[in-house]
Amino acid sequence: MFPDVPNTGLPLSGLTVIDCTIWQQGTYASAMLADFGANVIKIEGPDSPDPGRGVSDAYFQSHNRNKRGIVVDFKHPEGRETVLRLAEQADVFVQNMRQGVMDKLGLNYAAVSARNPSVIYASASGYGSKGPHREWPAMDILGQARGGTMMTQGPPDLPPIFSFGGMADQVGAISLSYGILIALWHRARTGQGQQIDASLLGGQVMLQSFNITGTLFTGAIPPRRARAQAAPMWNVYQCKDGGWIALSMSQIGRWWRPFCEGIGHLDWRDDPRYNRLPDHYDHREEIIRKLDALFLEKDQWEWVEFLCGQGLPCAPVQDYEQITTDPQVVANEYIVEYDHPSGERRKIVGPAVQLEASPGSIRSGAPEFGQHTEEVLLEFGFAWDEIEHLKTCGAVGAR
Repeated sequence: MFPDVPNTGLPLSGLTVIDCTIWQQGTYASAMLADFGANVIKIEGPDSPDPGRGVSDAYFQSHNRNKRGIVVDFKHPEGRETVLRLAEQADVFVQNMRQGVMDKLGLNYAAVSARNPSVIYASASGYGSKGPHREWPAMDILGQARGGTMMTQGPPDLPPIFSFGGMADQVGAISLSYGILIALWHRARTGQGQQIDASLLGGQVMLQSFNITGTLFTGAIPPRRARAQAAPMWNVYQCKDGGWIALSMSQIGRWWRPFCEGIGHLDWRDDPRYNRLPDHYDHREEIIRKLDALFLEKDQWEWVEFLCGQGLPCAPVQDYEQITTDPQVVANEYIVEYDHPSGERRKIVGPAVQLEASPGSIRSGAPEFGQHTEEVLLEFGFAWDEIEHLKTCGAVGAR
């Protein structure tokens, strides 16, 4: 797929990505490619660094690890030409500016593909590339709102609940990186470049595929439910130490009998109000009260180890501190150590997808502002005198 390029052993080595993204959605998509060896060149403007730098070090490091950073003024004619020269040698061009911005800058798909017809031009948008609202501004929380996830979470007596900050961004990023790889495979077969789009809205709709399809099939909108209205065996329960556990045993015919036998409640096993449907759900509030009292008898991990030891599906409901020491997280290297730009060894969330022969990795931290400007331009064939001219006229480099 990438002929005549050095192979580092990572599956995307030799893939060159021009990254004109900010914040999170498009930025994390290109980070996912960089984790598996892509040469990602992050471009920031001299007066407009990625706003993510101002959020927190953790935020910027998470979304820009393994990249190299350069500074180019998109608005300067020679800066624009510099970006186009870089794009001539790129496989992928990623951007997540508001609709119309890249048109004004002269860096839209038409301009980039005119210089490189085989380029994959990937856009991370708010509401998609088509439709009457394609130019409306959108951020993570708006994607969650318009995409329906807010109206499915939490009990009905509370206002709509948004998930953790960045949930729609992350889903959009995963969708975009997936789309880029599909487009690259298409190009490998046909030689044809193309533009692709993945949006916050589209990602949220995709995330709830069967739920929304259920509404299409039946016309019914799933109601928000209080915990007491949910299925007793597909629910969460607080334990003696204040921790919570989650049960995943909604198939009553399969799980109710071994569960009751495991906890020593044969009376529950044999009670016709509890051991068959629909009676089980008709008495769900009563069952939940009994389970509430039961699970307060032991600590969180006592219950988890006890139930899982009997083959019953159960998991701890964990906070971030617990996740960082979870033996499964550690063993599978979902959190890894890397060299932070400060010179320290720090821990960071690593790739979630594991390839046995060519695993992704965090090889370097996020770049300092403009850290690799000269290095990258030289690699792309710019001469020293050209670089000095571009710096002098303000087209490249920090001011």
